[in-house]
Amino acid sequence: MSNDWYYVHQLAVLAGFRLIVLANRIGCSDDFSRALHDRLADGLACAAARVRSIMTLQGELASEPDLEGITAFQLEGEKDCFNRFRIALLDDLEIDFATHEYRINNGEWHYALSADCDGIEISYPSTIALTDAELRGLGPIIRDISHETGIWVSAARIVYD
Repeated sequence: MSNDWYYVHQLAVLAGFRLIVLANRIGCSDDFSRALHDRLADGLACAAARVRSIMTLQGELASEPDLEGITAFQLEGEKDCFNRFRIALLDDLEIDFATHEYRINNGEWHYALSADCDGIEISYPSTIALTDAELRGLGPIIRDISHETGIWVSAARIVYD
């Protein structure tokens, strides 16, 4: 959908999914499941805030002249951020292959290189996706969110080999 109503549609879809997640949270029987639901609802709220910002900037461009191009520049930046938006429910792993470093959940960077008399070894942690049983009802909702909005939702834990 590349028309003028695209972001209005995205906002409505995000708000609808957030309501579904909050309603589904009522049936949670443990803290882990409630935390996953809360993180997903918060992520959807952040995505909706980004869409509202885009819509506000579009309104400013339509109603006022932008002689310096600042509003247009901000709008393109917001669109780019929204297109790369993702939600990490449990653990987030970021790997920099150029420097052989990794970080978990936006923490400190760690080196993946180790050396001993046998040579140099590069060992990065990996992620394993939670199963539908571990997600406790969120699996189909997460798949629908990714399909309908294009937002990638990660539900994985870090594993050290």
